[in-house]
Amino acid sequence: QVQLVESGGGLVQAGGSLRLSCAASGRTFSTYAMGWFRQAPGKERVFVAIVSRYGDSTYYADSVKGRFTISRDNRKNAVYLQMNSLKPEDTAVYYCGASTYGLRNTYDYDYWGQGTQVTVSS
Repeated sequence: QVQLVESGGGLVQAGGSLRLSCAASGRTFSTYAMGWFRQAPGKERVFVAIVSRYGDSTYYADSVKGRFTISRDNRKNAVYLQMNSLKPEDTAVYYCGASTYGLRNTYDYDYWGQGTQVTVSS
C-alpha cells in the first residue's frame, strides 16, 4: 500500500516557476515508477512526466519538454516536478501516481494522490 500526498501548487504568473512535491508513505516506494499527470476542467487526466524506479530514466509529454523536470529521492520517499516557463495552458490539477509498469496511461497506475491545483495567469 502506498499513500501519496502532493503539495506545492498555487497561483503564478505566466513565465514563472513552481516546484511540486509528492510525498509517499510505505517502504516499497523504490519499486514503483512515479509519474505526474494533470487534469484541466472538463478534460481528461493526461500524462505529464515519468521517472523510473531509481531515477535514471525520465520521459516527458511534448507539451512540457524542456520546461518541466521530474526527479525523485528514494531516501525521502519523494518525487518532484520542477515547472519553469509556465503558460496559462499549464493550468490544471496535478496528480502524482505510482506505477508498477512505468507506463504513461492512467490505467497503468496503482496509486494516486489527491492532487494539487496549479493556476497560471496571463
